[in-house]
Amino acid sequence: MIDVLVIGAGGAGLTAALTAKDAGASVLVVAKAYPTNAQTSMAQGGMNAALSNAGDDTVDAHIADTIKSARGLCDERMVETMCSDAPHAIAWLDSIGVPFSRVETKESGIKTVAQRQMGGASAKRACYAQDYTGLKILHTLYDTCLKQDIDFLDEHYLLSLIVEDETVKGATFLDIRTGEVRQIDAKSVIIATGGYAGLYHNYTTNMTGASGDGIAAVLRAGGAISDMEFVQFHPTALKSSSILISESARGEGGYLVNNKGERFIDELKPRDVVSRAIFEQFKQGYEVFLDVRHLGEEKLMELLPQEVALCKLHENVDPATQLIPIKPVAHYSMGGIDVDHTMAVDGIKGCFAVGECSNAKVHGANRLGGNSLLEITAFGKRAGESAYKYASLASIKPASDTQLQQDKNYLENLYSKTPTENFYDKREALGTLFYEKVGIVRNNASLNEALNYIIDTQENLGNMGIADKRKTNNTNLTDFLEFANALLLSSTIVSAAIARDESRGAHYKEEFAELDDEKFKNHIVFQWKKENA
Repeated sequence: MIDVLVIGAGGAGLTAALTAKDAGASVLVVAKAYPTNAQTSMAQGGMNAALSNAGDDTVDAHIADTIKSARGLCDERMVETMCSDAPHAIAWLDSIGVPFSRVETKESGIKTVAQRQMGGASAKRACYAQDYTGLKILHTLYDTCLKQDIDFLDEHYLLSLIVEDETVKGATFLDIRTGEVRQIDAKSVIIATGGYAGLYHNYTTNMTGASGDGIAAVLRAGGAISDMEFVQFHPTALKSSSILISESARGEGGYLVNNKGERFIDELKPRDVVSRAIFEQFKQGYEVFLDVRHLGEEKLMELLPQEVALCKLHENVDPATQLIPIKPVAHYSMGGIDVDHTMAVDGIKGCFAVGECSNAKVHGANRLGGNSLLEITAFGKRAGESAYKYASLASIKPASDTQLQQDKNYLENLYSKTPTENFYDKREALGTLFYEKVGIVRNNASLNEALNYIIDTQENLGNMGIADKRKTNNTNLTDFLEFANALLLSSTIVSAAIARDESRGAHYKEEFAELDDEKFKNHIVFQWKKENA
């Protein structure tokens, strides 16, 4: 039996795996894709840490900026822990070979990690590797895992957690290549499967697979999820493709202008403020552009080579000479699996969650740019340590095959029936619905319309299914499973948004402008009893 089963091979999962392995645990990392194909690679701009390499900065200032951006809906002790761990996290990543950009200090001539300012920050705090920061971190973590002989199982789609007596005993997976369903027993499980912003289909910086699979599995297994209404919109995605243009472009001095050439917002305000300002420009009939022409081609190629390439490829625009057409789209989910200070999942013993799939209550109503890579590293280590400690005392009794048989039966039923409705059409419609009615600015009338649509779609899910009946490499099957998970979570997002009658951060309601701290700081939690799942 494996000591620690890590589900998800992004930055959070790989950090947790390395930490558990270093502690002496046997570790298996299972993912539905490959480790370098994770959302971590999309985090371009940088990772926050108060190093003071680029000026005066302190951990206390980092804490204050994080709490301010979160609008108070956070656990200040967890924020303090994360921000205090940040310099150690950078030092650890540096020690394993992450190629951070460097600057030479005038006094000593020593090259230190370069830092840039991002939105909502009071100092140049984001450590970066050009504009490939997440990608460089992810590749370095994966290389280190291979050096440490950590085992990987790729192209395995999570179906269910195996939970007996409120204790996790492993999980079931679909082997995408063969179509077989398999059970993996483990003493402890770490969920690191990413967020759910992918359900804003065609209106998100996320890949299609960011469908909240791990969050849905935890909910079905009896675990708690919380604050699902808080989805951050990134201000600058390419207008045609929704490809992310990093906040580093504004951090290095880029402007936001409308088609009259007017700047209308301080570009380095928090993301929710900037996104709403752009949305207001759209309401007034203006287009919005990112202008980095004044930075010059040499500086752009030195600091932002990926952004230049993306603009040329996806918009046929050269940022050195042309304006970049942009729009805000869904980017990051602040809500997720409810965890405590050890990353333990509320309601399931032996189960831990980390990264965007979890709600460690450090991002609150609006994540501070640069804190996502920090969270997956600082709390990835914590999850790995906690899972190892739990596994060292856990029972070695294997799980029954009850969940395995249930999942096999479910898939066989999908193969045997003929769908009468096309779920791909519903996926497109759901993405548009969420962007228009559960988007940057919300109101209860639109939210209720969205909820009614979701309920109708959930009731018709039985009429949907798969047209492709192949067992092997069946993307039609995995697409449907992802859609079912996204549909499950969509009702929790909208229900929580209706229940929270106040406008702060990423959840902004037009008709509720008054602030009520006592009411607002309550976390909205969903949890099913296992027998009702």
